[in-house]
Amino acid sequence: MRLYSRITGTGSYLPPRRLSNADLVSELAAQGVETSDEWIVERTGIKARHFAAPDVCSSDLGLEAAQRALAAAGLSAQDIDLIIVATSTPDMVFPSTACILQNKLGANGGAAFDVQAVCSGFVYALTVADALIKTGTATKALVVGAEVFSRILDFRDRTTCVLFGDGAGAVVLEASETPGILASDLHADGKHVGILCVPGQVSGGQVIGDPLLKMDGQAVFKLAVGVLEQAARATLTKAGKTEADIDWLIPHQANIRIMQATARKLKMSMDKVIVTVDQHGNTSAASIPLALDSAVRSGKIKPRQLLMLEGVGGGFTWGAVLLQM
Repeated sequence: MRLYSRITGTGSYLPPRRLSNADLVSELAAQGVETSDEWIVERTGIKARHFAAPDVCSSDLGLEAAQRALAAAGLSAQDIDLIIVATSTPDMVFPSTACILQNKLGANGGAAFDVQAVCSGFVYALTVADALIKTGTATKALVVGAEVFSRILDFRDRTTCVLFGDGAGAVVLEASETPGILASDLHADGKHVGILCVPGQVSGGQVIGDPLLKMDGQAVFKLAVGVLEQAARATLTKAGKTEADIDWLIPHQANIRIMQATARKLKMSMDKVIVTVDQHGNTSAASIPLALDSAVRSGKIKPRQLLMLEGVGGGFTWGAVLLQM
């Protein structure tokens, strides 16, 4: 008997504080930074984002999303024997945010660890969880993407601070005899480290370097569109499928232009692309599970449909997962 893994529940959470472009433009103007709603929407498609309160961490956002995913799957936290959290904004240097989340959930005992692949993190984490289930190491996994990117933004740089938001998304992945995750494809190229990074660290109680996000937007755009198409096609080939078989494309919600370009390359209509970037902004590792849960709960995504999830992020990392709901 061949063992597979299937998504049996999804969940997401956005912090209550919502900033429209007008809200953010007003706050930036008070700091002497000029931008506009029109400038942001034209270049990114973003109209709003959510920021967490100062005392709220990634594990807090992840907890809300995880509890909703567990409820959707009809499971309790004690049923979970693996927790993987994808995040670039962990609660602490260590232990992992996954361990902190595990304790908050009351799911102690199973394996728990973080995955750091920035905006590709959820795709990486889902692939790892799938592999551990297929080998029998785990039977019921909680895979979470959670971020508080507002903590690492330079609000003097209008080219980056308007892009990102905070949030969390989660899925429950269970062992199954019925195919769920069909194929995946992961890559990285460290020579592109400098085009998207937070070049700081803690040493001797001091911050060394710059702890705020830096990005070469044009370089990221050019690289992202090409590698997303490659990863999607490689994943389809592994699964014996074509782009015509895809019911929904759920890309990392970074920029509407990247998403539109990727859809064109895959010969897909934007009507088949799940888009939440307009309301969430770029939530890094949380963006794919946030978009997935939104589409599931709205009724767009239905059982047995084929989904292509794909992400690209700092590192440079990229990857795709093809799955059946």
